[in-house]
Amino acid sequence: MFFKKKLLPEGSLSAKSWEKLRKNKIAVFSMVIVLIATVVAALGYLITPDSSPFANDQHLEIAACKPGFRVQVLLIRKNEPSVNCNLLKRLAYGCSPEYTVQPFSNRQFSGDEIRVMPYDKAGYSVDSTFAFSYKLADVLYALEDTTRLKLASESVTDLNGKAITGDTVRMRKTILNDNIKTKAYLLGTDRFGRDVLSQLMIGTRVSLSVGFISVLISLVLGILLGSLAGFFRGRTDDLIIWFINVIWSIPTLLLVIAITFALGKGFWQVFIAVGLTMWVEVARVVRGQILSLREKEFVEAARALGYKNSRIIIRHILPNTMGPVIVISAANFASAILIEAGLSFLGIGVQPPMPSWGTMIKENYAYIFLDNPWLAILPGLCIMILVLAFMLIGNGLRDALDVKAGPVS
Repeated sequence: MFFKKKLLPEGSLSAKSWEKLRKNKIAVFSMVIVLIATVVAALGYLITPDSSPFANDQHLEIAACKPGFRVQVLLIRKNEPSVNCNLLKRLAYGCSPEYTVQPFSNRQFSGDEIRVMPYDKAGYSVDSTFAFSYKLADVLYALEDTTRLKLASESVTDLNGKAITGDTVRMRKTILNDNIKTKAYLLGTDRFGRDVLSQLMIGTRVSLSVGFISVLISLVLGILLGSLAGFFRGRTDDLIIWFINVIWSIPTLLLVIAITFALGKGFWQVFIAVGLTMWVEVARVVRGQILSLREKEFVEAARALGYKNSRIIIRHILPNTMGPVIVISAANFASAILIEAGLSFLGIGVQPPMPSWGTMIKENYAYIFLDNPWLAILPGLCIMILVLAFMLIGNGLRDALDVKAGPVS
């Protein structure tokens, strides 16, 4: 019975690796952080407080306000027809708001108008001459011609073809119930009066997208060139190694900047530029792994069975090289986030108004020496936490995939 128990299979290598990874609490916690960031990036504008495109709703009256700031706002209906914004469009790009938001300190109804005092965080605007006056119907409805509005017994028609009566009392109640809100900014506002929390959440999408697509490009190029060099050797190996050494000798950031200038500034250009500089390490590792595997018995058996070189590489050799490649991919993911943030800080990465953590630091780094340091510290913390999480995941994968390590206890 004792010997039978010893002869029982202990499970596959993948199961053992996963068991070792699960026991690494730091790596598991890092995966939870990455999972949360992925969910935030995927849901995007569906969960951001500011769901306008690029989270770019600006209000200079409330610029650079502290975290937890609250202000009363008046929602003024835009003089535009309603735009159909379905779920997928809102998820991907956000939706233009139907209302203009006017922060105010106090308000007062006067006949068929509402007068609001623009918000002044310094408290200096006390003169009523600075107040804005809006017709009640202008606040509630989108009209083709607001100058023709008559709040009498007659009615007018809005852009949607609905009749509007001149019931002043009803419109006042509607404004009090539906158009005057208290808006909270959990992480404050930036120097343009935009919601910092929304900017950070959409910036997560940019960072993870750059990392994912850049790593995908680097894997395709690195595995292809590394496989050709390691399997065929000879002149093919010499040519690819020479090309790898040339790319390796150029500083990564300078190479990315050069490619960015060649391709132009923009969202997709950053993906390609970063991906084209990260394949070198993947190619070197894949080449080294294939050089050690190509003389193994299972490769010789595949050759004896008459399999094509492409099938031997793809079906038999590459699956045995995926461990180190996965570890390198996690490190490259972190590097891609850092490179994208650096490019955006320099102004040659993701372009405004699209929010990016690097752009947020660039726009607000001067506030570190003033009274609003969190405007630059918060995106810096986001970069640090996400990069550290990917590095710790890479370390955990390295330990879990190390076949020389002892068995799981």
